[in-house]
Amino acid sequence: MNNSKKITSALISVFSKDGLAPIVKKLNEQNVKIYSTGGTKKFINDLGIQVIAVEDITDYPSILGGRVKTLHPKVFGGILNRQDNESDIAEMTQYKIPQIDAVIVDLYPFEKTVASGASEEDIIEKIDIGGISLIRAAAKNFKDTICVSSVDDYAEFLDLISANDGHVSLKDRKHFAAKSFNVSSNYDTAIFNYFNKEEKLSAFKISETRGQELRYGENPHQKGYFFGDFDEIFNKLHGKELSYNNLLDVDAAVSLMNEFKGDAPTFAILKHNNACGIAQRETVQQAYMAALAGDPVSAFGGVLISNAEIDEATASEIHDLFCEVVIAPSYSEKALEILKGKKNRILLVQKEITLPQTTVRTCLNGVLVQDKDNITDTSEILTSATDNKPNSAELEDLLFASKICKHTKSNTIVLAKGKQLCASGTGQTSRVDALRQAIEKAKAFNFNLEGAVMASDAFFPFPDCVEIADNAGITAVIQPGGSIKDQLSIDYCNAHEMAMVFTGTRHFKH
Repeated sequence: MNNSKKITSALISVFSKDGLAPIVKKLNEQNVKIYSTGGTKKFINDLGIQVIAVEDITDYPSILGGRVKTLHPKVFGGILNRQDNESDIAEMTQYKIPQIDAVIVDLYPFEKTVASGASEEDIIEKIDIGGISLIRAAAKNFKDTICVSSVDDYAEFLDLISANDGHVSLKDRKHFAAKSFNVSSNYDTAIFNYFNKEEKLSAFKISETRGQELRYGENPHQKGYFFGDFDEIFNKLHGKELSYNNLLDVDAAVSLMNEFKGDAPTFAILKHNNACGIAQRETVQQAYMAALAGDPVSAFGGVLISNAEIDEATASEIHDLFCEVVIAPSYSEKALEILKGKKNRILLVQKEITLPQTTVRTCLNGVLVQDKDNITDTSEILTSATDNKPNSAELEDLLFASKICKHTKSNTIVLAKGKQLCASGTGQTSRVDALRQAIEKAKAFNFNLEGAVMASDAFFPFPDCVEIADNAGITAVIQPGGSIKDQLSIDYCNAHEMAMVFTGTRHFKH
């Protein structure tokens, strides 16, 4: 084997012993000299395998309550020496430093300790010093040393030494070095981000080791990957693997439906990250049917989401539609049986978790990071700008439309009536175009806009939009306000008995 080296000695010091026994037994079979510390040493001894205590090399015991065990020149000299360097070879003999060919070490579970809500004292004690140093040293010296830095890599390492009688090639050592630096950089990022919650240093660090290659990106000629823990958010019950575009639509669906958490049964259908249908009704079936009526054409191939359990009656209706993904907090047994009738249909159960509170996207040669838009417009924050005030039904529709508008591509106008999306104008370069698009679409699907309401994601610089809306039969408007020409729109509404409320909050979605 090219640049192959036989492992003759190994330092093993791990926090988790899961899966370690087969490796130790295999190394022992191959006559590898094993060095270890503390609990790991006891674990190996209990397997009936001879092990040399690290303190027998260093002449120092584990000190400071276990904070210092392996931090010693004889340990790091054994790992970092260059076996083709005459000076290093001479110093190894002079200082009686033992050669260490393999390092098997994992790190204290810092992230899990933080996630558990532990005290700061406990969290700080889970910042590994010796372990991270051993990993960096062994990975740096991959020319002569192999580093196994995670329980996740035990099986691969065991297969390697079993197949090659303890020999490891340079390619193998470099491969495990890359894995090791992935572990160490991720660990340091987690620690920094923990401290930076309070410090707020102007630095951006993100590390995600859970990655999945997708079939392709937005288009078949693009590669695509998802980095994250999908299973933390969903239980996938059925269907094919999610695509890049599926994941974007699922993210948009979850963000939109979060606005209706705890509300009456609400159902939404999304296409290309925008809602093409959404409605709130007394039952999930009624909500689905009303959402579908919003745009039955665009619903084809869409992502469906409910804020309540999907029952048999609703599932029977959904089954007639070709859709990519269905998301709900739960499904009845009969509903699942029906929906599983299409083998590729993806069925997800959304778990109760807190989603990240920042958004990140690439921009030029860097990234843009911002707080999530966590403001939901409520009646308490509304200011009536006109003499005519919205009635109770209009007010409910205005807030319903505002929630949809917040999650629709800018420039956007949303038209709603009876807690049902009539139509929206999405991603237009002017607000007038967005409104005209929404009106034409609503008419195409036979919506009567008399008494409907309009939501806008930003203010109206001119009264043209309220005039167009008035001519279409719309009676109430919700918008952020803030234009130096707000009064022009207010005057028009007053003259034509329209109600208009200001939220004071713009909800652009670029």
